[in-house]
Amino acid sequence: MKSTLLLVASAAALVQASALVPRQSHVESLCGLYAYWSNDNYELLNNLWGKDTATSGSQCTYLDGTSGGGIQWSSTWTWNGAPDNVKSYPYAGRKVAKGRKISDVTRMPTAVTWKYDRTDIRANVAELMIWLARYGGIYPIGTLFGQVQLAGRTWDLYTGYNGKMRVYSFLPPSGDIRDFSCDVKDFYNYLEKTHAFPAKEQNIIVYQIGTEAFTGGPATFTVTKFTADLS
Repeated sequence: MKSTLLLVASAAALVQASALVPRQSHVESLCGLYAYWSNDNYELLNNLWGKDTATSGSQCTYLDGTSGGGIQWSSTWTWNGAPDNVKSYPYAGRKVAKGRKISDVTRMPTAVTWKYDRTDIRANVAELMIWLARYGGIYPIGTLFGQVQLAGRTWDLYTGYNGKMRVYSFLPPSGDIRDFSCDVKDFYNYLEKTHAFPAKEQNIIVYQIGTEAFTGGPATFTVTKFTADLS
């Protein structure tokens, strides 16, 4: 079985990717379908997996720098149509060795600082899935289980099924968390202890921060710091 660890999501709609002109100040510009960059155990993807549900829109994702053992990046998008469908998911990821069991990982120190230049969009921002923000009245899969205390904060925990895969989503009761750092393994430890999460059977295959785009824009999602590690 497989598990997704770090995720951040937001909102948008679709035109041809070429409609967005890359700015020359960026280190790398990714505008094509699944355009990809990778270096020093980090990766960046201009994921346009749901673009065909949009009536118009586009997206480009940019590497803005590498420093402090992590990366800085951003993504600019505009999407229209099908407001309940995700159009894209640009993300940065920390590479993980395949087949690494969650039970074999002791620490997952993570830090992220991000911002959106507007909030009148349909969007969310999340990890494990830990949602750091949501815009436009969108909700995670499942129903509200209750509130939990983790990483020095209160979270609303939602759980439900995406097909046969059970999904756990932690949301702030209100507002955004734009500067976030914690040991993400604490969330797995909680699920293992409280919800019988099978840590000895689940593999960590992705460790990501990103934004899911539904509708809105033009909007720019900027991550000025993303560092992640496993030990």
